[in-house]
Amino acid sequence: MNLPTETPVNPEQVCALRAFNRFYTQRIGILDPYLGSAFSLTEVRVLYELAHHAPCTASELVRRLLLDAGYLSRILRRFAAEGWMERTPAPTDARQQVLALTQEGRAVFEPLQQRSREEATGLLAALAPAQRAELMAALQRAQALLSPDTALARSARTIVLRNPRPGDMGWVIQQHGELYWREYGWNAEFEALVASIVAGMMKRHDPAWERGWIAELDGERVGSAFVVRKSKTVAQLRLLILTPAARGLGLGGRLTDECIAFARGKGYRKLVLWTNRNLDAARVIYARRGFTLVESEAHHSYGRDLVGEHWELAL
Repeated sequence: MNLPTETPVNPEQVCALRAFNRFYTQRIGILDPYLGSAFSLTEVRVLYELAHHAPCTASELVRRLLLDAGYLSRILRRFAAEGWMERTPAPTDARQQVLALTQEGRAVFEPLQQRSREEATGLLAALAPAQRAELMAALQRAQALLSPDTALARSARTIVLRNPRPGDMGWVIQQHGELYWREYGWNAEFEALVASIVAGMMKRHDPAWERGWIAELDGERVGSAFVVRKSKTVAQLRLLILTPAARGLGLGGRLTDECIAFARGKGYRKLVLWTNRNLDAARVIYARRGFTLVESEAHHSYGRDLVGEHWELAL
């Protein structure tokens, strides 16, 4: 088995995200005008930055809010004309001006901030404590996933490799069927093959010589890998897979390394595997760890013309 490669975003997922955006913006009342005020959401965001991160320059606001400079300039001119904002020369460079809210500006902003707090409190008050905790965890997870700081997003994630539990093997079959159909167009023959492999592994499992791992990411199953016994000296790596949510985190390599370490620890002399030539991601993982391609053959399976490959690693 092998890891599917990266694919374009599913259009259904795009529609689902847009639908959530429409639901949430309407639910929290930020459609123009903002919370029934005379301000747009963008104007309130500028007021917020001036209230909490001033003094700052216009260029800093552009970078922080990702706004068009001309659009921001028009907003700032209005704020200055209304007496809500003042400009003063920057202490380190008189050619630049720093911006800050005036007392009048703070008097305008504070009721908006309080209204926003009340709206958020109302949303949470309608939920039971357990539901609030679930919502907070989901929001934090979404922020980590969508953060432009990839390192921050990855550091916020919890990865666990654990032993399989009841129900996991059904998940392994399902993931192989869904992912390979969606990403490669393989038909139900492949899912049937995986089901037969899993059934055989479970019936003949020898815990003294065989081992499996389920990878979890933030408590959700995202991958698997297994070592099964072929002979006294040869083990086989089987059913290595990762869901799209887990790619790019090095999990495929970690699962493969666990398989190699287990096989070596048990005294096997060779670890073998079978894959297909069009599955590039895992072929790279195998090659980097010293596996060598020893045999290949063309075959028509799962509704596609493919090239099967046998790889080996001397232990």
